[in-house]
Amino acid sequence: MSKHAIAIHGGAGTILKSQMTAEKEKEYKDGLLAALQAGYEILENGGTSIDAVEAAVVSLEDNPLFNAGKGSVFTHEGKHEMDAAIMNGQDLKAGAVAGVLHIKNPVKLARAVMDQSDNVLLVGEGAVAFAAKMHLQFEDEKYFFSQHRFDQLLEIQDKDSMQMDHSHKDMKNKIGTVGAVALDIHGNIAAGTSTGGMTNKRYGRAGDTPIIGAGTYANNKTCAISCTGVGEYFIRTVVAYDISCLMEYKGLSLEEACNEVVHKKLVALGGEGGLIAIDAEGNIQMPFNSEGMYRGMKKADGEYVVGIYK
Repeated sequence: MSKHAIAIHGGAGTILKSQMTAEKEKEYKDGLLAALQAGYEILENGGTSIDAVEAAVVSLEDNPLFNAGKGSVFTHEGKHEMDAAIMNGQDLKAGAVAGVLHIKNPVKLARAVMDQSDNVLLVGEGAVAFAAKMHLQFEDEKYFFSQHRFDQLLEIQDKDSMQMDHSHKDMKNKIGTVGAVALDIHGNIAAGTSTGGMTNKRYGRAGDTPIIGAGTYANNKTCAISCTGVGEYFIRTVVAYDISCLMEYKGLSLEEACNEVVHKKLVALGGEGGLIAIDAEGNIQMPFNSEGMYRGMKKADGEYVVGIYK
């Protein structure tokens, strides 16, 4: 039997059922289901893991509930600076972009960097110029604007601090980084991640999402990882690559490696968040040390999960 499988996430943080309406919970779950299905259909039809990951992330970027693409949060200056990355576990090729404006689907730009350039990471205006050369879709500020996202910025704009997507008293409107990992019928794995970053970020801040090995990583020998949380901690602990290394050099299972990093190493530093992971055998882990994480997974054997809370 084919072992193809996919997992997705829509962010982690202080997500409490007591602060979620039934209607909003259904909207989030529907959004996760749509993304899961977008990726799974490609795998089911014999497509590649890299295409499945891209399709799932695009679905989440197009959904204003999640902090990526259309739903991206505001910077201190009232802009939408987006980051994304994608990586192919078969050949370790990767593409990433940071601080891009007006790009409808940053993960598509990351894919173009991987497939159509000799680079791995492009930033800012240069990345946007490359997007124009690749004829990717641009949108104006109105496309990315939403009132509740703007209200989040106004609450903390006069403070020299950033706000994690879900760490707030009013959870009805809080959203998060998105990502996907997948295994295809050819035995190849891939990972992709996309985010609008943190509300009120300044000075061109980028988190772990576009940093290969920190927020995004894939290697057929070990695993594919997409992270979500407070990016600075994930960068400092090189979370995604650390899990891969624990598997490759210490012989840990996917579950053991994920638990070591998410529940021990990150917690010891005060890092909050989670990740999704898959290995070449189709094993999936979705650990998080926060109150909740929007997540979902689907396997060829029929196993299927969509979850939000602990």
